Amino acid sequence: MAGLDKRVATYEEALAGLTDNMTVLAGGFGLCGIPENLIAQIKRMGVKGLTVVSNNCGVDGFGLGVLLEDRQIRKMISSYVGENALFERQLLSGELEVELTPQGTLAEKLRAGGAGIPAFYTATGYGTPVAEGKETRQFNGRNVILEEAITGDFAIVKGWKADHFGNVVYRHTAQNFNPVVATAGKITVVEVEEIVEPGVLLPTEIHTPGIYVDRVILGTFEKRIEQRTIKKS
Repeated sequence: MAGLDKRVATYEEALAGLTDNMTVLAGGFGLCGIPENLIAQIKRMGVKGLTVVSNNCGVDGFGLGVLLEDRQIRKMISSYVGENALFERQLLSGELEVELTPQGTLAEKLRAGGAGIPAFYTATGYGTPVAEGKETRQFNGRNVILEEAITGDFAIVKGWKADHFGNVVYRHTAQNFNPVVATAGKITVVEVEEIVEPGVLLPTEIHTPGIYVDRVILGTFEKRIEQRTIKKS
């Protein structure tokens, strides 16, 4: 498996097999390190009823926010939703189901899913609405709740560099949720800024081994800034 060439030439090939009512895991944090072209392809495909798991839901008109325009997302599992007016309207109107999850818990749910761990205990959320309906226990005098792992039908990931075999390197903070997302999808698709020849990436610099990756595509990216702040003169 590690020797397979995982490059695809088109975004249609990259997301072949994605259909209505699937669960999609998406890397990124705010607008940093988001798989923006894969998201745009999902919009073009017009698939509906999606459950999307991501730290947030982009902004109006960009990132995952574009999937709200035609109501392609049925349920959103995320930790932050404060930058999207359309998201707010659909949530308040009952059109969009939202499961808010503490950020660290969301990361661990994805990591556990990728590692084959079905559930784990955490103190985060105990005694709050997050814990409602969940099993509670006590370890060493500390109350904890049981959280279930997350996996998905597709994982869409943004990397910096990859080789033909799907070994991926992320750039600085664009790493964010991408590595855990990459491990937790039945089909993991990575779009990157550069594809290099096998052997160029040192084993010590690879963040996501190719064993987790099914398809790699070369893309061009807008890299929009979410909140631009400049120093006043």
